[in-house]
Amino acid sequence: MLARLRHRALTRTAVCILYAGLMTAQTKPRARDLGVPFDGKPGPNNGITDVKGVEVGHSTIIRGEGRQAVRTGVTAILPRGKQSTAPVFAGWFSLNGNGEMTGTTWIEESGFLEGPVMITNTHSVGVVRDAVIAWQVKRAAAGSQPWALPVVAETWDGLLNDINGFHVKPEHAVEALDTASGGPVAEGNVGGGTGMVCHEFKGGIGTASRALRSGYTLGVLVQCNYGIRRELRIAGAPVGREITEGTFRDSDVGSIIIVIATDAPLLPSQLKRLARRASMGLARNGSFSGNSSGDIFVAFSTANEKAGTGPGLKTLSMVPNDEMDPLLLATVQATEEAVVNALVAATTMTGFDGHTVIALPHDRLKAILRKYGRM
Repeated sequence: MLARLRHRALTRTAVCILYAGLMTAQTKPRARDLGVPFDGKPGPNNGITDVKGVEVGHSTIIRGEGRQAVRTGVTAILPRGKQSTAPVFAGWFSLNGNGEMTGTTWIEESGFLEGPVMITNTHSVGVVRDAVIAWQVKRAAAGSQPWALPVVAETWDGLLNDINGFHVKPEHAVEALDTASGGPVAEGNVGGGTGMVCHEFKGGIGTASRALRSGYTLGVLVQCNYGIRRELRIAGAPVGREITEGTFRDSDVGSIIIVIATDAPLLPSQLKRLARRASMGLARNGSFSGNSSGDIFVAFSTANEKAGTGPGLKTLSMVPNDEMDPLLLATVQATEEAVVNALVAATTMTGFDGHTVIALPHDRLKAILRKYGRM
């Protein structure tokens, strides 16, 4: 009887903790909530899932302390959700190549992205890639998945995570895929962004979107792990030079993966143009894409759904190049905001070997923006 009572008490406690965590996640402020000014009109969720059909899922692994600290995970972006295997037109771009994104040679050759985009830590790319293939084979009809070249990207979380412990397992990749959904996207210390650092603040996952007058939507998701503090700008204010506590680097060490989605009908060459523009959003926040940074971007369009399926001649639609300016600008704006959303959402973390990375303090950020006339 006593054992049953203890079990019930523990269960109630666990449920309360879970509920409190969910409520915190739902009410956590984003950059716009703090008054950070951004150009452009966001979609309803101000996230990549504002592009109809796009789903995002995370698997977050946090356990242990000291040399056994695990602070890592996996993030999955499914262009057409779990219910469709139809490829999407895609293009990719490497601003600086000290990083990895598998499957990009086939994107370059074929113009198609065939499956999800996965993001994890540097030493877990292989296991996630293999897990995606197994997941696709299991879901496919018999014999309909003869081969796959998954897109798996990475940034290095070894400051906070026991990266050489290889803690990401196939089941974590599957969890990220199976739990992917539309709607609001969790940001900060989640999924592949769990142990990441951005401008020497705690970084991680961030997202933003733009709703265009044309009726098209464009969304961006970042896993940000790049930058040096003194170069950080937010809304044009030199935030990194105003907040010097907790700095620990002399150079830009890190990486960023950027995923761009749109429902505008764009061809692969046009999507590569979008992917290139992400670098200008990064520059607004103070990135100069240092030597050690892996800055790799992929863009896809959910339009032209039947372009990559079935035999026969295809009839395609496309936005003329002369009418792409709003999409190019939206990419820059949403990339800039997604990074700041990641910084605002992230919380201070202590991880591998006792290393601590502080979060961007919201009160200090607001005071600096007021000081420089940005609020």
